Amino acid sequence: MFSRTSPSTGPDSPTVTGFHDAATGSIQYVAVDEATKKAALIDVVLDFDPASATTSHESAQEILDFVKDQGLQVEWILDTHPHADHIMASAWLKEQLGAPAAIGAKVREIGKLWEDLYNMPGAFDPDRDFDRLFEDGDSFKLGNLDVRVMLSPGHTLGSITYVVGSDAAFVHDTFMHVDVGTSRADFPGGSSSVLYDSLQAILALPDDTRLFIGHDYPPVGDREDPAWEATVADHKANNPHVGGGVSREDYMEIRDKRDATLGLPDRMLHALQMNLRGGRLPEPEDDGNSYFKIPANRL
Repeated sequence: MFSRTSPSTGPDSPTVTGFHDAATGSIQYVAVDEATKKAALIDVVLDFDPASATTSHESAQEILDFVKDQGLQVEWILDTHPHADHIMASAWLKEQLGAPAAIGAKVREIGKLWEDLYNMPGAFDPDRDFDRLFEDGDSFKLGNLDVRVMLSPGHTLGSITYVVGSDAAFVHDTFMHVDVGTSRADFPGGSSSVLYDSLQAILALPDDTRLFIGHDYPPVGDREDPAWEATVADHKANNPHVGGGVSREDYMEIRDKRDATLGLPDRMLHALQMNLRGGRLPEPEDDGNSYFKIPANRL
């Protein structure tokens, strides 16, 4: 995987290494408190072949190898939301590491929404499948660093941002890279108007805050390599969707017009059945195998 490290800028600043998953465009992160070598793994991908519905662990294992090589101790396994375009590796990582897995508390509401779409009453129980469900404003420690949770809905109704230390925020599917714009808001429970509010709340962070996004799909213009880091100040000045103080109405027009051209991710209907279970396969049936249920003509 293509990777890049953003160094700590001081004792209250994490070192952040991002790993780009080419199959899904997803960015996976290892955030480290340099003083204690404690680490958080954020939005790590479980490999999945949608043609054969086969899971594997090569990408997640590469990140575990990096953790071992760097002498890190994983304190948290974090996800920002139930992803539609990749399967989360959280359950598998917890089996390997024993660290707690966490996500936002509104995943309960997302689970209810998708139970209806799949016609699978009672299928999803986030309180069973995650160790911690964060509310807006919650805080916790990564080593010596303070981590604050911001509710950042719009892409999903329960997406959260992790603000780590003094100058790093993991903003998932809100912003894209500064030369691209922002993320889609047309999935069930999504809203471009709500996403606009989340974007503005992130832009209210200090200008030197490093924003680490969820996806990049190069090539973009003259840029061949994936990119995922820019500051609040960069986005305020240069983001084509919100830079320069774009109004809510103008943003919604841009976002909704773009979303109307997008198809569903090819992993979405498989991924949500696992991600709303913390990355676990559906319960095995009487033959010992797990099966996905795919709704027809619902989306």
